[in-house]
Amino acid sequence: MLLREIKHEDVYTATRIWNSIVEAGNAFPQTDTLTADEADKFFFTQTYTGVAEDDLGNVVGLYILHPNNVGRCGHICNASFAVDASKRGQGIGEALVRDCIKKGKQKGFEILMFNAVCVSNTPALSLYKKLGFKQVGTVPRGYRRKDGKYEDIIIHIRDL
Repeated sequence: MLLREIKHEDVYTATRIWNSIVEAGNAFPQTDTLTADEADKFFFTQTYTGVAEDDLGNVVGLYILHPNNVGRCGHICNASFAVDASKRGQGIGEALVRDCIKKGKQKGFEILMFNAVCVSNTPALSLYKKLGFKQVGTVPRGYRRKDGKYEDIIIHIRDL
């Protein structure tokens, strides 16, 4: 697997992967999917957008990295991760998170923070624990699922 920065020719596949998670309504905060034009702008205006490419050259996952806030809190970054549903459980997510940690540090950030990890996202919770993230708080009913029900979200941090 190759981890690299997104290219314009990756946008179609990256958008399909991203939108599938938005449509599932159980992890990302967005409610609307990205159009092709929106996706191009979205992926290329992040501090960094990385992709995972399989041995055949197919994009199988991605992440976006950007500041969590500005000014006096600008040393904290945030990220979101997406893996093609047919490729989950193969270590792609872990590779993406590890690359994100490295890129965050290279981009001058000091802390990586995840604002909203759903309590039902057990694979992510397990991975973040394995990679040294600390759970620093829970927001009761902080996420509204696609079915309209609410669930708690857990805030995670990790020094870079």
